[in-house]
Amino acid sequence: MTLVPRDIGEIGLSVKRLQMRQHRTINERLAPLGLSIVQWDALRHLHENPEASLHDLAQLTFQRDQSFGTLAARMIERGLIERVPGPGRAVRHRLTDKGEDLRERGREIVRAALTDSFAALSEEELQTFGGLLARLLAEKP
Repeated sequence: MTLVPRDIGEIGLSVKRLQMRQHRTINERLAPLGLSIVQWDALRHLHENPEASLHDLAQLTFQRDQSFGTLAARMIERGLIERVPGPGRAVRHRLTDKGEDLRERGREIVRAALTDSFAALSEEELQTFGGLLARLLAEKP
C-alpha cells in the first residue's frame, strides 16, 4: 500500500525524494558515457544558450559561479567545451564536437530515465502534474 502524503512537509520531502531518485538513475545511466547529470546539464545549457556568460550558466545549472568555473575547467580538460572570446574582456564557452556528441547521446538517456520515472502516471495524470508544477513555479516565493 502506498501512502499518500497529506502534510505539506511530507509533500515537499516527496518531491525531493523523487528528484534524488531521478538523479541517481540518470547518473547511473550516463556513467558509460563518462558523464554525470551535472556535466550533461552543463552541456545541455551551453547548447541551448551559446552566448550565455559563465554566471548565467552557473545559475541555469543551480551552481555558484566558482563551482561552475571549476566544472567548466574540468570539461575543457576533457575536450567537451572550449573557451572563446566574448565582448570586451568576457570569456564565453561553447561545445566541442565531442561535447555535442555526448550531449545528444545523453539526451536520449535522460529522456528514457525520466519516462521510466513517470511511467506510473497516465498521460492525463502526467499532464495534470506538469500543469500543477508549472503553476507552482510561476508563483513568486
